[in-house]
Amino acid sequence: MTAREYLRVRAVKAEQGQGTGVFAFFLYGADIDRIADISRVRREDQELKGFQRREIREHVKEITSFLDSGPVLFPNAIILALSPEVDFASARGRAPGNMCEVGDAGTLSIPLYPEGERAAWIVDGQQRSLALAAAKNRQIAVPVIGFVSDEVATQREQFILVNKSKKLPTGLIDELLPEVSVQLPRNLAARQLPSELCNALNSDPKSPFHGLIKRESDPKNGTGIVSDNALIEAMKASLRTTAGALGQFKQNGDGNDTTAMYETLITFWTAVRDTFPDAWGKPPKESRLMHSVGIRAMGALMDMIMFRADGIADKASVVRDILRRLAPQCRWTAGRWEGLGLAWNELQSTPQHINKLSEHLIRMERELARMPA
Repeated sequence: MTAREYLRVRAVKAEQGQGTGVFAFFLYGADIDRIADISRVRREDQELKGFQRREIREHVKEITSFLDSGPVLFPNAIILALSPEVDFASARGRAPGNMCEVGDAGTLSIPLYPEGERAAWIVDGQQRSLALAAAKNRQIAVPVIGFVSDEVATQREQFILVNKSKKLPTGLIDELLPEVSVQLPRNLAARQLPSELCNALNSDPKSPFHGLIKRESDPKNGTGIVSDNALIEAMKASLRTTAGALGQFKQNGDGNDTTAMYETLITFWTAVRDTFPDAWGKPPKESRLMHSVGIRAMGALMDMIMFRADGIADKASVVRDILRRLAPQCRWTAGRWEGLGLAWNELQSTPQHINKLSEHLIRMERELARMPA
């Protein structure tokens, strides 16, 4: 598509990485909306698109009120990913003596396209840009940093790294992690593989969790009822040690056997679904099995049960048999948990309750294992 016009601004150009152009410039707040789109996270045919969180309306209103309160200082930079279609022309003339030659001054030309086809995407500053567009003062000078890349993977990597110290929704970070290859901080790297497995569990029609996991890309009326964070935390715990059901397939340096990990998850959780059909697939308010406390506790039990099934050809039968014997002692949708002194709906997603239920299930499984079948 041919651009009808350009927005031209004075800018300074530098390079980072492997020759990536990075620009620093100022725009009027109202012009951000003219050149940049917001790429919200969503899924199309099971493929993750975009990377931004949904608009947080109250936060946007607060920023707008601040901008409308009078002359304000607003130095927070908006970070944009720029299409290679942008054009930069260096300024002519002699440079001053003793000048730090880090960047090249000139004119940056950004083509103007309709919404959804724009030549820039907001990597950081989504809510600030929305507030600036709504502000009464349309000429607030806003600092902008733009890097040239039309690769969504690069944009996602920068989005995660820029926002990792901010209070982004954990679910959004988790859903984006499998999509990036950049070296991540240790706390994020530990969640990358579990989140990838979580994606598979949610998208695979053969998975007991198919369509049941709540992810940031889900529409508000989606079918998700299980917290992705609960599943990811359960998998993280299992991966932490070689004695874990998943950790035994984790290898340092030689790659992980993710196929074996996934098959383990399918075997265990399919047996859970079939053992507790009345509790499976219900909202957490109606079933503590689908609640974070139930997912985390059953995840801890998975390590014990899969250890007992290790080396047996028909693992699924062993897992089903163990869960069948345990089922009469479980109170997922009604009654009180003997030994815990808690009604089924009193269990909450707190470290104390997760630990108590996990230990209770493991203790019952050990006692049943000593009894004759």
